[in-house]
Amino acid sequence: MYIGAAYYPELWKENEVEKDVERCKAYGINALRIGEFAWSKMEPREGEYDFDWLERAVDKLYENGIYTVLCTPTCTPPRWLFNKYPDVVRVLSDGKRMPIASRCHPCKSSLTMRKKNSEIVTEMAKRFGSHKGVIGWQIDNELYAYDGGCYCEDCRRGFRKTMKEKYGDIDKLNESWGMYRWSLNYLSFDDIEPPPPLGTSEWKHPSLEAEWLRYQLNLIISYVKEQSDILHGYTKAPVGTDMMPSNKLSYYDMNENLDVVQFNHYGTANMLFWDDCFYDFLRPIKDRPFWVTETQVGWNGSEFAECGYRPIGNCYANTWLPIALGGEMNMYWLFRTHPNGHELAHGAVFNTAGRPYRVSEEVLKASRDMDKCQAFLEKGKIKSDIAIHYSSVCEQNFQFAPILKAFNYRVAVNEKFHAAFKHYNVDLIDTGHSLDSYKVVFSPFLATIDKTTEEKIKAWVENGGVWIAGPMSDIMTECISKYTDAPFSFLEEYAGVYTKYQKPIANDVFRAVWNDGEELGISTCYDAFEAVDSESLAKYDGDEFGGYSVVTEKKVGKGKVIMLGSVLSHEGLRRLAGIAPIAEASGNIRLVERSGEENGIIALELRNEEGYITLDGEYTELLSGRVLNGKVSIAPYEVLVLKKI
Repeated sequence: MYIGAAYYPELWKENEVEKDVERCKAYGINALRIGEFAWSKMEPREGEYDFDWLERAVDKLYENGIYTVLCTPTCTPPRWLFNKYPDVVRVLSDGKRMPIASRCHPCKSSLTMRKKNSEIVTEMAKRFGSHKGVIGWQIDNELYAYDGGCYCEDCRRGFRKTMKEKYGDIDKLNESWGMYRWSLNYLSFDDIEPPPPLGTSEWKHPSLEAEWLRYQLNLIISYVKEQSDILHGYTKAPVGTDMMPSNKLSYYDMNENLDVVQFNHYGTANMLFWDDCFYDFLRPIKDRPFWVTETQVGWNGSEFAECGYRPIGNCYANTWLPIALGGEMNMYWLFRTHPNGHELAHGAVFNTAGRPYRVSEEVLKASRDMDKCQAFLEKGKIKSDIAIHYSSVCEQNFQFAPILKAFNYRVAVNEKFHAAFKHYNVDLIDTGHSLDSYKVVFSPFLATIDKTTEEKIKAWVENGGVWIAGPMSDIMTECISKYTDAPFSFLEEYAGVYTKYQKPIANDVFRAVWNDGEELGISTCYDAFEAVDSESLAKYDGDEFGGYSVVTEKKVGKGKVIMLGSVLSHEGLRRLAGIAPIAEASGNIRLVERSGEENGIIALELRNEEGYITLDGEYTELLSGRVLNGKVSIAPYEVLVLKKI
């Protein structure tokens, strides 16, 4: 297990680096991320490389038992490169080049930029590819299509070419996007212009917006692949790229050619109970533990501090959370606060003068506690019977066509569905992920279901899977067009229902009851079904929809499909899943079950409240050595690592 931070030796004198090594050792930090913004120090003039300073830092760390995750510096090319090759700089939607004032300047389609990237990455890989102190690589930094991407002529031409390759002829594109409305139909692919970025007042076309975003994101994926191909030729250490908490840039597509999933997030103190959803998403992507490459140790900040205060114990719980949920590395941003520049007010493990904060003691405590249960963390595996779909295509499309006012797909999947299963092992998966290991799969708001996914789900259901589909699933194509023969492409017929009414209105005025008369909480959107070839499990109660079904069930082969016409309460979702929780616990506790060579439970308090867990037998609590059974109290932000006796 690695506890670490981002570190920038290029900003400090070498005698300060030696002092920071001692601080790492004193506070349980055994890994540092280095190099992500240091291109100008690595290549001060074109073709002249200086890695000696970097190698001295990596050597010094390794000699003291501290490992390095080495970063390629392509997020921040040096000023000499921009001066000599101004065409590599992103063009904003107003036609102006991005000012060289911060980072993320390069155009991802620029062949010149890609050539210069390849040169610096190759030289780094030659120098450090076999260094024993380098345990991994990070490509670039927080890549995304910021400001809508790049609007240069190369990107515009590339977009038109991509649309022609995808649709074949312009009439098919016009029909797929509905461009004859308002007489917007293109006469040729040369007519296509990228949309203005979000936030502008012009009324924009959702299909055009989604395709432009996908084009820019696919450029980023190929941008990373070029670097990973180089690194894989020189190193056996795992290669990844640090990504943000959104699946708009597909985690599955991005990580297909990478070795380790890397993740950055900056949740505030009161978001710990929310943050766990993404760890359940990261864990299934690769057959190896994920890395958290950035999280905040105290507060966020730029020229000023923000994100508020962390109560005592919050940093400790935040250090533990990704490790408990299947990660092997948690790294803070940053190790030592910068003395100047854009982020001089950001919190860190140590302040600019090299002095620790109160939260630094919690990092040390977490590091020491993880040492006590290293075997349990390494050998105990997390197996989930329940999965919830979280689709990149849907996140992209709902950004431009939310259907419900202010609807946020990521938040809805998390708060309406994932949050129901805090006492279960549960995986969040994209549609490309295998279903074979799951007993129950929820597909909420899975607006687009392509043919491959449809066939995969049907085969899994035939084999005994329970598919709980909806609401708002299978309602539009990838290019954001609704279906004309029925409200769904296949789901209505497959689930054995006829959709009588649909109300995509996010008000909470409708009521429903289970067949046994017990009230069922519903919210957000409302489809009313006639159970044609299915059994009604719950119906609307009231004048408008009374008697129509809101939940139906149909047996298919060895399995069944359950259709949801609304968002059910958490209790209702657990009832449909039909799987027992890991243990009884209070609502503020997140539980994770480990099995295999080591068996037991990790219980984490994440809301700064007293809580409890009720154990079904005797367990050794590895952090304290206590033997526990029955109902056990859990203090605010306490972590229990419970090994089954």
